[in-house]
Amino acid sequence: MTPAAPPRLAGTPATLVIDGRVDAGRAVLVARGQLVHGCADILAEALAALPADVERVDLDMGDVEFMDTAGLRFLDLLGGFSHRQAVPVTATNWHGGPLRILELAGLDTTDPLRATAHRPEPRPAPDPTADPADPAAPQASAAPAERLHVLQEEVEQLRQAIASRPVIDQARGVLMALHACTSDEAWHILREASQLSNTKLRTVAAAVTASAGSDGPPPPAEVRTALRTALGRIGR
Repeated sequence: MTPAAPPRLAGTPATLVIDGRVDAGRAVLVARGQLVHGCADILAEALAALPADVERVDLDMGDVEFMDTAGLRFLDLLGGFSHRQAVPVTATNWHGGPLRILELAGLDTTDPLRATAHRPEPRPAPDPTADPADPAAPQASAAPAERLHVLQEEVEQLRQAIASRPVIDQARGVLMALHACTSDEAWHILREASQLSNTKLRTVAAAVTASAGSDGPPPPAEVRTALRTALGRIGR
């Protein structure tokens, strides 16, 4: 069994780490962190560290917590390696935000390196002799641009969700301490208060956390009302 060399370029932020081993010609790699700018360079060094006679590469993506459009370059690099080396490569165990990005990109969420049935069929090239004003003439599709826009919006929402985790976790702790509820109950209270007050979850959490201080301001009236309702529904 031969361990894979640490795949981090000098000076590259450790947003992604790839550990692994090679056993009987099979490389088993585990990715941890985020597929963001620079992830393809980290992958390239991990692949370069593999023995020349490797017969298969299996990449476990279960510990990847975030992915933006740079992750698509990561997958392209994996696919290129598989083609050049003529070895099977898999990238499996996707979940959470990265799984959603694969769905939006039209890739196979079980293993995006496989040919996928979800990707839209290419449209035929437009007839240069056709009159664009003719309603029967084929029109250029805006689907690729629309899909990219949706993908970018989803990535931004995922970024905001990750940035919100600390304050949401703090608010859950406050509710657990004040109302003797469980962590799951605290999460449901925050989420319901957000929905009832039409206020972002992060904003509700920040208001709850701020109000816990000795001189902290109380949450806004609409948030207080929503919190009372949510607490009442779980009997607190």
